[in-house]
Amino acid sequence: MLDQDPLKLVAYCGLYCGLCAQKNRIPRQAAQLMETLHEEGFDDFYKYVPEMKKNFPPFWKFLEELAKMDCSCKGEGGPSNCEIRFCAKEKGVDTCPFCDEYPCVKVQRLSEHYATLVQDGRRMRKIGIKKWVEEQNERQKRGFAYSDIRYPL
Repeated sequence: MLDQDPLKLVAYCGLYCGLCAQKNRIPRQAAQLMETLHEEGFDDFYKYVPEMKKNFPPFWKFLEELAKMDCSCKGEGGPSNCEIRFCAKEKGVDTCPFCDEYPCVKVQRLSEHYATLVQDGRRMRKIGIKKWVEEQNERQKRGFAYSDIRYPL
């Protein structure tokens, strides 16, 4: 079922948060690693291995934080200095693909790292946000993440 607010997981730049490894893949894998470590008795195993005594508790805390990580530029997440977010808010657009200047220089720069960004934005404009979000959810179900095709920053 589609979320009541289709824009909830659409970043200002037009990326779909559901396809971000930081929002989905990494938390899931961190939780899986914690579960495996727990099943194998590593909750306190480190106490018996001197080399692990100091490092394991901070490592476990780090895994806990990764497992519950929830980033979104529409909430508290994303880079605090994101010029695209500032610009979109200033222009009063929910997401850049609906700006008259799309794709602007800022979006073009970001698209150098996210190969599908501009084309996805154009598709969003063409088919509408609700249908586009449905398509992104299908991509997510198939396991796609931007990190699979992202160019190094």
